[in-house]
Amino acid sequence: MDVYWLQQTQMNLPGGVDWLSSRESSRLHEFHFPKRRADWVLGRWTAKLAVASHLRLCRDHETLRSIEIIAAPSGVPEILFAGKLLDVAISLTHSGDVAACALSSSSQALGCDLEQIEPRSDAFIVDYFTAEEQALVRSAPTDCRWRLIALLWSAKESALKALRVGLRLDTRCVHVIVDSGEPNPSHLTRDWLPLHVAYTGGRVFSGWWRESGRFVQTMVGDPAPNAPVELSLPAERGAGVARF
Repeated sequence: MDVYWLQQTQMNLPGGVDWLSSRESSRLHEFHFPKRRADWVLGRWTAKLAVASHLRLCRDHETLRSIEIIAAPSGVPEILFAGKLLDVAISLTHSGDVAACALSSSSQALGCDLEQIEPRSDAFIVDYFTAEEQALVRSAPTDCRWRLIALLWSAKESALKALRVGLRLDTRCVHVIVDSGEPNPSHLTRDWLPLHVAYTGGRVFSGWWRESGRFVQTMVGDPAPNAPVELSLPAERGAGVARF
């Protein structure tokens, strides 16, 4: 399964939100807290650019308004283009002032996450990690500890999104297996490295992770996805032929 990735920051946002559809604009007005509004807007902007790039469309605001990112009853994001539902899997994530989007030209399970590398308490590890994951954290070199915790947490979030349940499930029902072992200085690369996440319900997701600046990025899917390909920004004007 081919998957694609795009990342944007608050600095990339244009002035105004006239690139939102009328339905999305109505949804935006339902958010009362500035941080929630800002995260939602950045996520929509990133997702619309990713879809436009993948469909080989331009990124003028009229075109972006025709791309809608809506929530299914389960909460999973879906894509409408010119009012028609696309058979495309999409997953959104944000952390700090950064948002990212993963998509695939297949409606198979897909989840992505972006986590900032930062200190976490021992209580956090006990509450959210399996016994095996806790042991892995305890045995990790000191200079890798926060990176490893971010990786494990991010992979869990990706898997729970792929399961279409999010944090409604106990995070200890998914167990992360980092194929290359725990992160260490030799892994400080922009290359994607493999991982797996096993769900207690019997399903195993394959995926990828990498460190990017102060963040760890993860993406998992079923069937097993190829390493993510970073999308280029869509052209300023003009349109191409859709891939779907």
